[in-house]
Amino acid sequence: MSRERKVVCVTGGSGYIASWLVKFLLQRGYTVKATVLDLNDPNQTDHLRAFDGAKERLQLFKANLVEEKSFDSAIDGCEGVFHTACPILYTTDPQTELIDPAVKGTLNVLKSCAKVHSVKRVVITSSIASIMFNGKPLTPDVVIDETWHSDSAYCESVKHWYWYAKTIAEEAAWKFAEENGIDIVTIHPGFVIGPFLQPTLNLTLEVILNHIKGETFPNEIYKFVDVRDIGFAHIQAFELPSANGRYCIVGRVVHFTELLEIVHEKYPTLPLPDKCEDDKPFVSKFEVSKERAKTLGVKFIPLEVTIVDTIECLKEKGLISLVNN
Repeated sequence: MSRERKVVCVTGGSGYIASWLVKFLLQRGYTVKATVLDLNDPNQTDHLRAFDGAKERLQLFKANLVEEKSFDSAIDGCEGVFHTACPILYTTDPQTELIDPAVKGTLNVLKSCAKVHSVKRVVITSSIASIMFNGKPLTPDVVIDETWHSDSAYCESVKHWYWYAKTIAEEAAWKFAEENGIDIVTIHPGFVIGPFLQPTLNLTLEVILNHIKGETFPNEIYKFVDVRDIGFAHIQAFELPSANGRYCIVGRVVHFTELLEIVHEKYPTLPLPDKCEDDKPFVSKFEVSKERAKTLGVKFIPLEVTIVDTIECLKEKGLISLVNN
């Protein structure tokens, strides 16, 4: 079957990663059934409908992660499903706003897939958060790979509910898939940056923007990856028969100061923070393996290119001002 006739579903279609994924799928000739929370919200739909090929091959469906059978109509008739929908937010009610949508949402999507015989593979957007947080010290000699698993008890003990939600959602997905004979692949992005297609700023870029415009910079290690590499990895994970299991997708691990150095080199007039938020020695770097990512054909856009494209996008959206640039 040619790509032009393949039908796939993208959940959470208006999101940061999902918007690029929808764009790339349409470019490749797929028919895309994308879900959004509100079909009447132009912030969720207009940019998707503007993509090349959308008029002919994009169908939008209303779906809610915590509602059973919500995804039935969107997934019906699909050969592939990309489950990207998941909240990423800071919340005072993690169970209702983060954990339930992550876990119940993943299971609701997989339950819909289990009813549809045409579904060949489900690609799930997980996170490096479900891989690397197990209490092990992250020293310079450490190379994190797909054999690592985050410890949900550890994530719960430090009250990092996003790590916890992603960890138990992935565990639930693999268990359900094995019990129901569903072929799944999980994609584990690092900290995703790059230009954005949706009209509103997403959380990861908001974090970067706030740090760049802030008075101090964080003493933290960032596992950066370009959003376009993530979109490509998802499609490869669906198209390649050999794709299986889990894939860490991290382009480069840096201390935040390295990002600031790149920004300063490219945009010397942009005021940047020059003081660390604490007086401690800089946190040690570690590495994340690229070996399995390479088997998907991911070549990784250089961080310098991603940063320039990100800042230019923020500039175009009126979120950052550049002097003499």
